Amino acid sequence: MDLDPDLSALGALGGFFVLHTGAPPRGTLPTLAQAYASGPPEDGTDPLAVRIRKVAHSLRAPELRVAASLAHQGLAARIWSVALGCAVLYGRVPDLDPRLLHWDPEGGVPDDLWLGEVRPLPVDSLDTVVRAAHLAPLTDALGARHGVSARLLWGNAASALAGTVRMVDRWARETGRTDVAERARSLAAGLFAHPGLSGALDPATGRRRSCCLYYRLPAGGLCGDCCFDRPPGHV
Repeated sequence: MDLDPDLSALGALGGFFVLHTGAPPRGTLPTLAQAYASGPPEDGTDPLAVRIRKVAHSLRAPELRVAASLAHQGLAARIWSVALGCAVLYGRVPDLDPRLLHWDPEGGVPDDLWLGEVRPLPVDSLDTVVRAAHLAPLTDALGARHGVSARLLWGNAASALAGTVRMVDRWARETGRTDVAERARSLAAGLFAHPGLSGALDPATGRRRSCCLYYRLPAGGLCGDCCFDRPPGHV
């Protein structure tokens, strides 16, 4: 079926999949294109810095690099969820051009996103819509501004994609939609072959080959797919 103007079918999959459409209700919000700038925008607004500071404060991150990694993972999970959710439920993908996608960096979790215009694209554009349009420029920006390694960030993106597939699979089992689960796994397998994502996870175990730095939070530990068996520095 075609994309509807409200992308209403996504709500059944859970909060990470919901994408608001139309104008944000709280006035003008920055676009993700502004957030992906390699340096602070000239007009003084800096949505990426705002988000990272919010995450750092909320989680008591010991350094901004840790907060940058975790903010990245949350945003990657949201964009993967929206795109893959549409692909498996509608058979279409919305154009998520960063200039059309508005973001509230002060919002909670999941990240608040608004798409200004719903323009359907074929499913085979999924990699371009997410990895090329969002993950690549965000990786460049966080590397330039906070020194976060590309390997770590692509590990985040791969982990977020795997998590999205698991959420779709859970919903599909609960609703008897095995076709949706199979479609999600098939699409994800193709996405994992693309640059950055390829090799980011161990194909046998699903574990990462990098660490998101969550263990460095005061109350942190290891994620379920962490590359470590115990937090570094622990005997």
